Amino acid sequence: MEADWSRAVKILDGATEICLACHVRPDGDALGSMLAVAHALRARQADIARRDGTARRDGTARRDGTARRDGAPGQAPPAAGIVASFGDLPFEIPRILRFLPGADLLSPPDTFPERPQVMVTFDAASADRLGILEARARRADELIVLDHHASNTRFGTVNLVDPAAAATAVLAFDLIRRMDVEISRDIALGLYAGLVTDTGSFKYSTTSPRVHQLAARLLQTGIEPGVVAHELWDRSPFGFLGLLSAALGRARLEPAGAAGHGLVWTTVTRGDRAAHGLPFELAESVIDVVRRADEADVAVVLKEDDDGYWQVSARSKGRADVGSACVALGGGGHALAAGFTAHGTAAEVMTALREQLATGPGDPSEG
Repeated sequence: MEADWSRAVKILDGATEICLACHVRPDGDALGSMLAVAHALRARQADIARRDGTARRDGTARRDGTARRDGAPGQAPPAAGIVASFGDLPFEIPRILRFLPGADLLSPPDTFPERPQVMVTFDAASADRLGILEARARRADELIVLDHHASNTRFGTVNLVDPAAAATAVLAFDLIRRMDVEISRDIALGLYAGLVTDTGSFKYSTTSPRVHQLAARLLQTGIEPGVVAHELWDRSPFGFLGLLSAALGRARLEPAGAAGHGLVWTTVTRGDRAAHGLPFELAESVIDVVRRADEADVAVVLKEDDDGYWQVSARSKGRADVGSACVALGGGGHALAAGFTAHGTAAEVMTALREQLATGPGDPSEG
């Protein structure tokens, strides 16, 4: 993978246009990682300009005659234009992520170049997870994929994919470090949000010594972990309590489900959200309550989006592999956390998922 890292940095060094994209309906890892790299690219450009003296966009020669980053004399490389977006319309930053610095770095997906010179994707296991930016990704001259999903399809020209990484934020940190950019507070905040999101605030089995070491490095910049936790998990409009009540009221426990490991599931409908005037994103955290049931290894929440499709979230406590089940149904994810999109009735979707959970591999820790 070292050769891939070197190639990625070389591509970014020579780019005059860098387009960043994360998956649709971004979570803290997707958006936080992308914004961190966007801040790093801006900082790198400012640093090159300071060291080079001119580094003008028109590429004219430096006044001081110093060498370029590649050691050759002559002209400064043109400053790269940087675009960052995600493929949702309407284009709205999720409410719980609006505390992240860098909203000014984002632009709607319809302003994204039709054929990017260099495109970098974050936390997307497949090109279709980029939404309306999928076609742009397929037309990019160079496509750098940063991801940590085992189900990643390696759809880039350079694939920086590590299923052992706790979060895409870990890979974003490695990229920033290899670009020789100092970790600022703004960069650290995006990376930390990604790290705590995908480790469940350091509760999940992906939490390793390196995760804590990286968290400590990021906290040294002065970010406040309590502020991040409050924004991500400890606030919601009052109407969310009504939505949660409705979802929990229809929760079902199937002790024999998931190959005998136990299954608990529920739905969040458009009607639930409409009754309280809530956007789709507010349904995301319901799974964190449902999965607490001791009798079930697997928890599933079917969330109906504005178009009538079910966005299905699945979680395992370690005995069942929900990743394989979701991949079989057209989705993706990890052994312990995955999802897919489906249409039809909730009963039909659950029938299909039950079949996969009954026949799929068992304990993901057993090989």
